[in-house]
Amino acid sequence: MGTPLGDFIRAKRDSIQPPSLGLPEHGRRRAPGLRRLDLAARAGISVEYLTRIEQGRDRNPSVAVVNALADALSLDPSERNHLRYLAKITGGACPSHTRPAPPRRDVRPSVLQTLRLLEPGIAMVTNRLGDILAHTSAYESVTSGTGLLDADTPNLTHYVFTDSRARTFFADWNDVADQQAFDLWLAPSVENSEWLSTELAPVAGPEFTRRLNRHVVPPRGVLRLNHPSGCELQLLRETLELSSDAQQLVVFLPADERTAQAVDQLRRRPHGRLRAIS
Repeated sequence: MGTPLGDFIRAKRDSIQPPSLGLPEHGRRRAPGLRRLDLAARAGISVEYLTRIEQGRDRNPSVAVVNALADALSLDPSERNHLRYLAKITGGACPSHTRPAPPRRDVRPSVLQTLRLLEPGIAMVTNRLGDILAHTSAYESVTSGTGLLDADTPNLTHYVFTDSRARTFFADWNDVADQQAFDLWLAPSVENSEWLSTELAPVAGPEFTRRLNRHVVPPRGVLRLNHPSGCELQLLRETLELSSDAQQLVVFLPADERTAQAVDQLRRRPHGRLRAIS
Protein backbone atom coordinates (compact mmCIF):
# COMPACT_ATOMS: atom_id res chain seq x y z
CA MET A 1 0.00 0.00 0.00
CA GLY A 2 1.37 3.40 -0.96
CA THR A 3 1.81 6.43 1.26
CA PRO A 4 1.21 10.15 0.68
CA LEU A 5 5.00 10.61 0.53
CA GLY A 6 5.47 7.90 -2.08
CA ASP A 7 2.48 9.11 -4.08
CA PHE A 8 3.88 12.64 -4.23
CA ILE A 9 7.38 11.55 -5.27
CA ARG A 10 6.02 9.25 -7.96
CA ALA A 11 3.58 11.87 -9.28
CA LYS A 12 6.28 14.52 -9.40
CA ARG A 13 8.73 12.15 -11.11
CA ASP A 14 6.12 11.26 -13.73
CA SER A 15 5.52 14.95 -14.47
CA ILE A 16 9.18 15.79 -15.20
CA GLN A 17 10.57 15.68 -18.72
CA PRO A 18 14.22 14.52 -18.57
CA PRO A 19 15.54 17.32 -20.85
CA SER A 20 14.27 19.90 -18.33
CA LEU A 21 16.91 18.52 -15.92
CA GLY A 22 19.60 18.25 -18.57
CA LEU A 23 19.10 14.50 -18.98
CA PRO A 24 18.79 12.68 -22.31
CA GLU A 25 15.58 11.08 -23.50
CA HIS A 26 15.59 7.28 -23.44
CA GLY A 27 13.23 6.67 -26.34
CA ARG A 28 9.61 5.60 -26.04
CA ARG A 29 8.73 4.27 -22.55
CA ARG A 30 5.61 2.82 -20.95
CA ALA A 31 5.76 5.26 -18.04
CA PRO A 32 5.92 9.04 -18.51
CA GLY A 33 8.48 11.36 -17.03
CA LEU A 34 11.72 10.70 -15.20
CA ARG A 35 12.97 7.14 -14.69
CA ARG A 36 13.53 5.86 -11.16
CA LEU A 37 17.12 5.12 -12.16
CA ASP A 38 17.74 8.75 -13.07
CA LEU A 39 16.07 10.15 -9.97
CA ALA A 40 17.94 7.76 -7.68
CA ALA A 41 21.23 8.73 -9.30
CA ARG A 42 20.51 12.45 -8.89
CA ALA A 43 19.55 11.92 -5.22
CA GLY A 44 22.50 9.67 -4.46
CA ILE A 45 20.41 6.72 -3.31
CA SER A 46 19.83 3.25 -4.72
CA VAL A 47 16.99 2.45 -7.09
CA GLU A 48 15.84 -0.23 -4.64
CA TYR A 49 15.59 2.29 -1.82
CA LEU A 50 13.67 4.78 -3.99
CA THR A 51 11.29 1.99 -5.01
CA ARG A 52 10.62 1.11 -1.36
CA ILE A 53 9.85 4.77 -0.58
CA GLU A 54 7.50 5.16 -3.55
CA GLN A 55 5.69 1.91 -2.76
CA GLY A 56 5.33 2.72 0.94
CA ARG A 57 7.59 -0.09 2.11
CA ASP A 58 9.99 2.41 3.71
CA ARG A 59 8.18 5.06 5.72
CA ASN A 60 11.08 6.71 7.52
CA PRO A 61 13.58 8.24 5.09
CA SER A 62 16.09 10.47 6.83
CA VAL A 63 15.98 14.26 6.59
CA ALA A 64 19.07 14.06 4.37
CA VAL A 65 17.32 11.70 1.95
CA VAL A 66 14.19 13.85 1.85
CA ASN A 67 16.29 16.93 1.11
CA ALA A 68 18.27 15.04 -1.54
CA LEU A 69 15.04 13.99 -3.25
CA ALA A 70 13.80 17.59 -3.14
CA ASP A 71 17.00 18.72 -4.83
CA ALA A 72 16.88 15.90 -7.37
CA LEU A 73 13.29 16.77 -8.31
CA SER A 74 14.11 20.51 -8.43
CA LEU A 75 11.18 21.29 -6.13
CA ASP A 76 10.20 24.89 -5.50
CA PRO A 77 9.87 26.15 -1.88
CA SER A 78 6.17 25.28 -1.60
CA GLU A 79 6.73 21.78 -2.94
CA ARG A 80 9.69 21.27 -0.59
CA ASN A 81 7.56 22.21 2.39
CA HIS A 82 4.87 19.80 1.26
CA LEU A 83 7.42 17.00 0.77
CA ARG A 84 8.76 17.51 4.31
CA TYR A 85 5.24 17.57 5.72
CA LEU A 86 4.34 14.31 3.95
CA ALA A 87 7.54 12.73 5.25
CA LYS A 88 6.47 13.62 8.79
CA ILE A 89 2.96 12.20 8.57
CA THR A 90 4.17 9.12 6.67
CA GLY A 91 6.84 8.47 9.30
CA GLY A 92 4.41 8.83 12.18
CA ALA A 93 5.47 12.25 13.45
CA CYS A 94 1.75 13.05 13.30
CA PRO A 95 0.37 9.95 15.06
CA SER A 96 -2.39 8.16 13.18
CA HIS A 97 -3.39 5.73 15.91
CA THR A 98 -5.07 8.32 18.12
CA ARG A 99 -8.50 9.76 17.48
CA PRO A 100 -8.00 13.40 16.48
CA ALA A 101 -9.80 16.20 18.25
CA PRO A 102 -12.47 17.84 16.11
CA PRO A 103 -11.32 21.04 14.42
CA ARG A 104 -11.74 24.14 16.53
CA ARG A 105 -14.80 26.09 15.44
CA ASP A 106 -14.86 28.95 17.92
CA VAL A 107 -13.11 32.19 17.00
CA ARG A 108 -11.20 34.05 19.68
CA PRO A 109 -12.70 37.44 20.72
CA SER A 110 -9.53 39.27 19.70
CA VAL A 111 -9.76 37.75 16.21
CA LEU A 112 -13.42 38.79 15.96
CA GLN A 113 -12.42 42.29 17.02
CA THR A 114 -9.78 42.32 14.27
CA LEU A 115 -12.45 41.26 11.80
CA ARG A 116 -14.65 44.15 12.94
CA LEU A 117 -11.80 46.59 12.33
CA LEU A 118 -11.56 45.30 8.77
CA GLU A 119 -15.12 46.42 7.98
CA PRO A 120 -16.15 47.46 5.36
CA GLY A 121 -13.48 45.22 3.85
CA ILE A 122 -13.97 41.68 2.58
CA ALA A 123 -12.60 39.16 5.09
CA MET A 124 -13.31 35.81 6.69
CA VAL A 125 -11.91 33.38 9.24
CA THR A 126 -11.58 29.79 8.09
CA ASN A 127 -9.71 26.60 8.86
CA ARG A 128 -7.93 24.09 6.62
CA LEU A 129 -11.05 21.96 6.31
CA GLY A 130 -12.78 24.91 4.68
CA ASP A 131 -15.18 25.81 7.51
CA ILE A 132 -16.16 29.48 7.27
CA LEU A 133 -16.16 30.44 10.95
CA ALA A 134 -16.76 34.19 10.78
CA HIS A 135 -16.94 36.85 8.10
CA THR A 136 -17.53 40.54 7.48
CA SER A 137 -20.70 41.91 5.96
CA ALA A 138 -18.77 42.66 2.75
CA TYR A 139 -17.84 38.99 2.42
CA GLU A 140 -21.54 38.20 2.58
CA SER A 141 -22.14 40.82 -0.13
CA VAL A 142 -19.69 39.34 -2.62
CA THR A 143 -20.99 35.78 -2.01
CA SER A 144 -24.72 36.61 -1.85
CA GLY A 145 -26.90 34.53 -4.14
CA THR A 146 -24.24 31.85 -4.65
CA GLY A 147 -25.39 29.44 -1.94
CA LEU A 148 -22.02 29.46 -0.20
CA LEU A 149 -23.35 30.83 3.09
CA ASP A 150 -26.75 29.12 3.01
CA ALA A 151 -25.79 26.26 5.35
CA ASP A 152 -25.91 26.67 9.11
CA THR A 153 -22.23 25.71 9.15
CA PRO A 154 -20.93 26.80 5.72
CA ASN A 155 -17.90 24.98 4.38
CA LEU A 156 -16.03 26.20 1.32
CA THR A 157 -14.55 22.80 0.43
CA HIS A 158 -17.95 21.10 0.56
CA TYR A 159 -19.46 23.90 -1.53
CA VAL A 160 -16.75 23.76 -4.20
CA PHE A 161 -17.10 20.01 -4.77
CA THR A 162 -20.82 19.41 -4.22
CA ASP A 163 -22.72 22.55 -5.29
CA SER A 164 -23.12 23.03 -9.05
CA ARG A 165 -23.31 26.80 -8.52
CA ALA A 166 -19.66 26.83 -7.47
CA ARG A 167 -18.53 26.02 -11.02
CA THR A 168 -20.18 29.22 -12.21
CA PHE A 169 -19.27 31.41 -9.24
CA PHE A 170 -15.56 30.56 -9.41
CA ALA A 171 -14.37 31.51 -12.90
CA ASP A 172 -11.27 29.34 -12.38
CA TRP A 173 -13.06 26.48 -10.66
CA ASN A 174 -10.33 23.93 -11.42
CA ASP A 175 -7.71 26.05 -9.64
CA VAL A 176 -9.97 26.65 -6.64
CA ALA A 177 -10.78 22.93 -6.42
CA ASP A 178 -7.06 22.10 -6.41
CA GLN A 179 -6.47 24.67 -3.66
CA GLN A 180 -9.24 23.37 -1.41
CA ALA A 181 -8.16 19.74 -1.83
CA PHE A 182 -4.51 20.57 -1.18
CA ASP A 183 -5.30 22.57 1.96
CA LEU A 184 -6.85 19.49 3.53
CA TRP A 185 -3.35 17.99 3.81
CA LEU A 186 -2.40 20.92 6.03
CA ALA A 187 -5.32 20.39 8.39
CA PRO A 188 -4.50 18.80 11.77
CA SER A 189 -4.75 15.00 11.52
CA VAL A 190 -6.35 15.23 8.10
CA GLU A 191 -5.80 11.53 7.39
CA ASN A 192 -7.96 10.67 10.41
CA SER A 193 -10.62 13.31 9.86
CA GLU A 194 -14.00 11.71 10.36
CA TRP A 195 -15.54 14.61 8.46
CA LEU A 196 -13.28 13.98 5.49
CA SER A 197 -13.96 10.27 5.22
CA THR A 198 -17.62 10.07 6.18
CA GLU A 199 -19.12 13.36 5.04
CA LEU A 200 -17.10 14.91 2.22
CA ALA A 201 -15.54 12.09 0.20
CA PRO A 202 -18.78 10.10 -0.42
CA VAL A 203 -20.63 13.12 -1.82
CA ALA A 204 -17.68 14.85 -3.53
CA GLY A 205 -16.88 11.73 -5.55
CA PRO A 206 -13.82 10.70 -7.55
CA GLU A 207 -13.14 14.26 -8.76
CA PHE A 208 -12.29 15.21 -5.19
CA THR A 209 -10.35 12.04 -4.38
CA ARG A 210 -8.21 12.41 -7.49
CA ARG A 211 -7.25 15.98 -6.63
CA LEU A 212 -6.56 15.12 -3.00
CA ASN A 213 -4.21 12.26 -3.82
CA ARG A 214 -2.15 13.77 -6.61
CA HIS A 215 -0.37 16.27 -4.28
CA VAL A 216 0.03 19.08 -6.78
CA VAL A 217 0.92 22.34 -5.00
CA PRO A 218 -1.55 24.74 -6.63
CA PRO A 219 -0.81 28.34 -7.68
CA ARG A 220 -2.77 31.03 -5.88
CA GLY A 221 -3.18 33.96 -8.22
CA VAL A 222 -6.04 36.41 -8.60
CA LEU A 223 -9.39 34.96 -7.47
CA ARG A 224 -11.96 35.57 -10.22
CA LEU A 225 -15.63 35.49 -9.26
CA ASN A 226 -18.78 35.65 -11.37
CA HIS A 227 -21.29 37.27 -9.02
CA PRO A 228 -24.96 36.37 -9.74
CA SER A 229 -25.70 40.09 -10.19
CA GLY A 230 -23.53 40.08 -13.30
CA CYS A 231 -20.48 41.67 -11.68
CA GLU A 232 -17.11 40.18 -12.54
CA LEU A 233 -14.81 40.42 -9.53
CA GLN A 234 -11.04 39.98 -9.39
CA LEU A 235 -9.69 39.72 -5.86
CA LEU A 236 -6.25 39.43 -4.32
CA ARG A 237 -5.92 37.30 -1.18
CA GLU A 238 -3.80 38.10 1.86
CA THR A 239 -3.72 35.35 4.50
CA LEU A 240 -2.76 35.66 8.16
CA GLU A 241 -2.04 32.30 9.79
CA LEU A 242 -3.54 31.88 13.28
CA SER A 243 -1.28 28.97 14.12
CA SER A 244 -2.38 28.43 17.72
CA ASP A 245 -6.00 28.06 16.56
CA ALA A 246 -5.25 26.15 13.32
CA GLN A 247 -7.23 28.89 11.57
CA GLN A 248 -6.62 31.59 8.98
CA LEU A 249 -7.77 35.17 8.58
CA VAL A 250 -8.18 35.84 4.87
CA VAL A 251 -8.57 39.37 3.49
CA PHE A 252 -9.75 39.92 -0.09
CA LEU A 253 -8.63 43.07 -1.91
CA PRO A 254 -9.95 44.38 -5.25
CA ALA A 255 -7.33 43.71 -7.93
CA ASP A 256 -8.52 46.53 -10.20
CA GLU A 257 -10.68 49.65 -10.20
CA ARG A 258 -13.56 47.90 -11.93
CA THR A 259 -13.76 45.36 -9.12
CA ALA A 260 -13.49 48.09 -6.48
CA GLN A 261 -16.50 49.85 -7.99
CA ALA A 262 -18.48 46.63 -8.25
CA VAL A 263 -17.74 45.71 -4.64
CA ASP A 264 -18.83 49.19 -3.54
CA GLN A 265 -22.17 48.70 -5.35
CA LEU A 266 -22.66 45.30 -3.74
CA ARG A 267 -21.95 46.75 -0.28
CA ARG A 268 -24.79 49.24 -0.71
CA ARG A 269 -27.32 46.45 -0.95
CA PRO A 270 -29.09 45.34 2.24
CA HIS A 271 -26.91 42.90 4.17
CA GLY A 272 -26.20 41.68 7.67
CA ARG A 273 -23.42 42.56 10.03
CA LEU A 274 -20.28 40.77 11.09
CA ARG A 275 -21.20 37.14 11.61
CA ALA A 276 -19.50 34.50 13.72
CA ILE A 277 -20.84 31.18 12.44
CA SER A 278 -19.88 29.22 15.54
